[in-house]
Amino acid sequence: MREIIFDTETTGFDPQNGDRMVEIGCIEMIDRIETGESFHCYYNPERAMPKAAENVHGLSDVFLSDKKLFAHGAEELLAFLGDAKLVAHNAQFDFNFLNAELQLSGYQPISRFRMIDTLAIAKSKHPGAKLSLDALCSRYGIDRSHRVKHGALLDAELLTQLYIELTGGRQIGLGLAEDSKRNDPIVSLRPTSQRAERRAFMTPRDHHADSAELARHKIFIEGIKDPLWTEI
Repeated sequence: MREIIFDTETTGFDPQNGDRMVEIGCIEMIDRIETGESFHCYYNPERAMPKAAENVHGLSDVFLSDKKLFAHGAEELLAFLGDAKLVAHNAQFDFNFLNAELQLSGYQPISRFRMIDTLAIAKSKHPGAKLSLDALCSRYGIDRSHRVKHGALLDAELLTQLYIELTGGRQIGLGLAEDSKRNDPIVSLRPTSQRAERRAFMTPRDHHADSAELARHKIFIEGIKDPLWTEI
């Protein structure tokens, strides 16, 4: 199963009031294992960056002034997203901005049936607890010491680790060989952040004893003095 864990940075809280998306970061996972593929892009919002928002993510008007418009990079983003499930923390917020940008650029919005919200998962697992990304990383022992300001790709990387923990940890990727009748059985356990590799298993050997081995075994058994199984 292919999933994209993503995060956005914006000029504010509501695209209906003119706020725009200025950054998106995406991490690809297959069967809960990072493949090493990612997508990251900054966008010129065509409006001034409020100081409060800049204090959160550090993206200034000067920095964003030479970045592409979302409309000029939408095809590339959509190609990366494909038809995968989309995972975000407080996903409603990120979906609102992503779909607003798509509609402004003349594209169809992404169906919310594809949305997976880690905030909702965390609420069900830890009712009443602090559920910010920082708080949940602390709860699950995820290192965020390098997170000075919010950043879409960095937060997506942290969220990827958190999503794995919220959905069963690394053990969820532990699997045995699939049905031996398949022509290409694979192992689902792969190192973190590496592309999934297909690995074929050897055909099982025939372990039936031949007549000579059975004869030697009989002689060995008959040579045992007072075997315990005769007392049963």
